[in-house]
Amino acid sequence: MMHEDQIVFFFHLLGIDSNGHGFKPYSEEYLGNIRYVDSGVQHLVEQFESYYGNDGKTAYVFTADHGMNDRGAHGDGHPDNTRTPLIVWGAGVAKPAPAPSGVTAPGHDAFSNGWNLGQYERKDVNQADIAPLMASLIGINFPLNSVGTLPIKYLNASDEFCARAAQTNALQVLEQYHVKHDQKQQTEMFFKPYAPMHQATNRPEQILARIRQLIDMRRYEQAEQECSQLIKMCIEGLRYFQRYDWLLLRSIVSMGYLGWILYSLLFIFKSYVLPAPTGRDSGANAYHLGDSGLVAVIGLLVFAMFSLVFYKQHSPGMYYAYVAFPIYFWTDILQQLPLIQHLCSSYLRMAVRWRPIAFAAIYVLILEALVYAYFDRRVYSVAFGILAATWPLSVSAKFRRQHTMLLATWSGFCLVTSVFTLLPVERNDHLGLVIAGGVLITLSGLVAWYFSSSFTLPPLGASPKQAREAIAIDRLVILVETLLVGIATFLGPITSKETERRGSLPRFHQLACWAILIVSTLLPFVHGSRLNRSARDQHYLYRLVTIYLAFAAPFVLLTVSYESIFYFSYSVVLLLWLSIERALYYEKAENQLLAPTEQTRLSDLALQRSVSSTARQRGAQTFAASRKLGLSDMRTSIMFLFFVNVAFFGTGNVASLASFSIDSVYRLITVFDPFMMSVLLLFKIFIPFFLVSAVFGVLNRSLELPPFSLFLFVLSTTDVMT
Repeated sequence: MMHEDQIVFFFHLLGIDSNGHGFKPYSEEYLGNIRYVDSGVQHLVEQFESYYGNDGKTAYVFTADHGMNDRGAHGDGHPDNTRTPLIVWGAGVAKPAPAPSGVTAPGHDAFSNGWNLGQYERKDVNQADIAPLMASLIGINFPLNSVGTLPIKYLNASDEFCARAAQTNALQVLEQYHVKHDQKQQTEMFFKPYAPMHQATNRPEQILARIRQLIDMRRYEQAEQECSQLIKMCIEGLRYFQRYDWLLLRSIVSMGYLGWILYSLLFIFKSYVLPAPTGRDSGANAYHLGDSGLVAVIGLLVFAMFSLVFYKQHSPGMYYAYVAFPIYFWTDILQQLPLIQHLCSSYLRMAVRWRPIAFAAIYVLILEALVYAYFDRRVYSVAFGILAATWPLSVSAKFRRQHTMLLATWSGFCLVTSVFTLLPVERNDHLGLVIAGGVLITLSGLVAWYFSSSFTLPPLGASPKQAREAIAIDRLVILVETLLVGIATFLGPITSKETERRGSLPRFHQLACWAILIVSTLLPFVHGSRLNRSARDQHYLYRLVTIYLAFAAPFVLLTVSYESIFYFSYSVVLLLWLSIERALYYEKAENQLLAPTEQTRLSDLALQRSVSSTARQRGAQTFAASRKLGLSDMRTSIMFLFFVNVAFFGTGNVASLASFSIDSVYRLITVFDPFMMSVLLLFKIFIPFFLVSAVFGVLNRSLELPPFSLFLFVLSTTDVMT
């Protein structure tokens, strides 16, 4: 086999990719690996030439499947990740022709000016073009599904060969177009062809005839240009057929989203806003059409019609699911026309009709701003600035007097947190910032432990001895978690220094990092589980503090720069948000943060239909176990959504994991393991989301709202962003 013609040897040189991920592209390991591969390629070429007796019949193609950014990651569309080298030499390959002295050859730009290769032309191609190039070099048919264009400039062949190769390339791509065209024409009920391919003066048959005529007339360059134009038109035609169903699918999916939004909003109005219907119309069928069965039959008929069309067109099975959801939602919406009419009449009876419209308009504008923030993180900084300035001014003067320090702290930490979304997501290791963030979190843990007597409560009905023991254990948990954060603060940088020196990570340090991550993460779950008798009677603030400290230790371990400082600042902002919302709702105690007189235990925050006798004995003022949603709750919902976005975009761009550094995972694993690296990285990314979810859960109960009511409102309205 080694002596047969038209064979391909494929070598995958993985070491460069692994070293780039592990040590970054400018490390000595990466550069050393490049030198090693360079010498290996030289040795490989020498072996091949020697084996085949230097017969000059071997061509070599050296390229890569992707690039890499400065942090050793790839995956997004940045040119550093999509540009790859292509070096071709050997049999059938044109040798570079140097430009005259002092003249820069074509193809160069700012990217390649520093290569000192300006005298040679830079011949850029698409990656898909490499397949026809290799096929042409060894004289085999072009790959069946290749959409590449043969790069003629790379070939050392006669003009006639190049023209006929380009003609073959055009015929191969055109055949793909014909196959796709015929498939669509056979299945589509209302087929619409690709218009440019059916113009009276520019049909493929006419272009092919011109190409053959030009070749016969030895006007090879013009023939190649015609082939290139035909290939380009065929590829556009293939893209047209690939997107042929896009309008239909987008319409169906959009109707599904709109149906879901309206369906869920009607459910929210019916369940959480409007008073429960009474009398004969009460029950599960309240606000429903009397002849709703007819609407259901119409919905089934519409689904059957779409199914028939899809079956006739041999559409994928997923198309049926696409159309089923909007039909289900809109059928149910039509069945609730009485509810829609009731809402409209209720709105028309309102004395101030502009308020709901204004609230809804502002809500949608904020959602649009959050969409824009996906592309520019600075939007979050602007939003924090607005929150810092406007919320303290929007409350009553009495509230400002009673909570001056709380509002001032809110404004200050909003401004501090706004800085992080101005910082670049691409950052180098900065152990000083890692230690600073860890120290801040450790100090906050010590402060929480010092004041924990104010929010560490014994179980209800416990004896004095049991009460003292329970409080001591709860305070000890805070101290242990703080200690773990302190250890992680210095253990992380120590292991980073060891890995930077490229020495082996001591087994003890690796096991210590894993122990801290596992123990600290599990501690609040074990302490707050049903195994702990007093778990449901913990102060809500105590529960949040233990969650904050528990996730702080693994977060610090996985930090490479300012992320731990962000974690501290972001957590404080969340706590202040909760405190202000509670204070606005109750407007009773001046210090809602540390020692409110009611609604402090988790059991108190649980929604109950009646007030317990124990609560009456304590003399606590009680509130409605479940209230209805109001316009003011839209503020809470949009702020929750804002904080969820900040959780994911505060230190990187969650749309691309490549924006998060993987260096910290080497404190836990010593080999390149993409799966485990991704798990640890995702865990770090989700930690701020865990925090905001815990705060939102406490807030939902503090505002005495039905479970999931606010979350369902957020979930339904966020599809506006989609």
